[in-house]
Amino acid sequence: MNKMILAMGAAGIAALTSAPAFAQEAAEAVPAAEVVSPGTAYIFNTLLFLLGGFLVMWMAAGFAMLEAGLVRSKNVSTQCIKNIGLYSIAGLMFWIIGYNIAYPHGGEASSALFGMAGTIYPMQAVGAADTGTGYSVASDWFFQMVFCATTASIVSGTVAERIKIMPFFIFVTLLTAIIYPVVVSWEWGTGYLDTEWGFSDFAGSTLVHSTGGWAALVGALIIGPRLGRYAGGKVNVFPGSSIPLATLGTFVLWLGWFGFNGASQLAMGTVGDVSDVSKIFVNTNMAAAGGVVVAIILTQLRYKKADVTMALNGALAGLVSITAEPLAPTVGQSILIGGIGGAIVVFTVPLLDKLKIDDVVGAIPVHLIAGIWGTLIVAWTGDATFTGQLVGVLLTAVWVSAASAIVWLALKYTIGVRPSEEDEMAGMDITEIGVEAYPEFSSKM
Repeated sequence: MNKMILAMGAAGIAALTSAPAFAQEAAEAVPAAEVVSPGTAYIFNTLLFLLGGFLVMWMAAGFAMLEAGLVRSKNVSTQCIKNIGLYSIAGLMFWIIGYNIAYPHGGEASSALFGMAGTIYPMQAVGAADTGTGYSVASDWFFQMVFCATTASIVSGTVAERIKIMPFFIFVTLLTAIIYPVVVSWEWGTGYLDTEWGFSDFAGSTLVHSTGGWAALVGALIIGPRLGRYAGGKVNVFPGSSIPLATLGTFVLWLGWFGFNGASQLAMGTVGDVSDVSKIFVNTNMAAAGGVVVAIILTQLRYKKADVTMALNGALAGLVSITAEPLAPTVGQSILIGGIGGAIVVFTVPLLDKLKIDDVVGAIPVHLIAGIWGTLIVAWTGDATFTGQLVGVLLTAVWVSAASAIVWLALKYTIGVRPSEEDEMAGMDITEIGVEAYPEFSSKM
């Protein structure tokens, strides 16, 4: 059986290295300069932001279902309220302050590390449309906001089952208002990393996913593992409440990623833009597929059993890995990039357990480690240098880790972050919100 799997893997690698081209790549290209009128381009660009935005918003449902499926039954309702709460907090904070930190210079390049526009983000008047912008400013704000919420969702899964709701929401408030927007300003806001290092992150492998991953890692270290997770000198497995629910959540996230990456093209007013969005869709999909297949093969070889949770996270790691540059790679390169993301999950999850870092849903391997991998490999597939990409990864690590540590420690030594041992054992659904997701079946273990 293992020999057959190895043979299949070898055949797959051979196919990737041959990098077959699409039929249309061999044909004469349609002139990308063919454009529509400014008004029509405005409509198409705005439509891209709105369609991409609601697909990324739907990822909030994917995170909620993934986490609900991977936590124990006694904590499912808590994860649900955390996810709808964090999405709402992110929206409010990004409107009040976050956007103005993320885009402080009005589109002008700046080498500053910190800045702020100084005003609440303006919306166009009813019936008004400034075609000079190329898109509705409201659609742009909405698209940027849902990315902010995604960053907060990453933290939720890692620290699940042993953090009280209010400290978590306070952390999310500061993450979405300040910590995340500062990172965004360095690249998408044409700030320090963009102007000084040529750092490139197309849709957020570092700006979104590694930012959430660093915040989650620091939180896991400061909060500590769940009770009994590493007791008796061994790793005790806590099975999730619903693998079907976690699988559904993964597919919802996969769907949402087409908006995440595809709409990050930021334009749909030319033939070339529409063609590029299509290619992004294909590369995004194939990277996820590569992550799944590699995770299944590796777990079969390593554990003699295919692991469904590894397969789910393999898909997500493949998606994260391709997010930093989903346009430039060939399909073969995309599958390879996503496949290595899947391998990262298989090898990093047991490493975290050896270090006694309790990551309930595997968000650290998926979003942090695969995010770093996806960012660095842009030096191979995209228009960036390895040095510039590495500086971006390191600067993000230092800022997010330091800022997150300050917030987590302040919460820990003031209002406290963990429930009592009795409350944690009883389940957060009962002790924190008083509503059980499965009252007939909830375990009190």
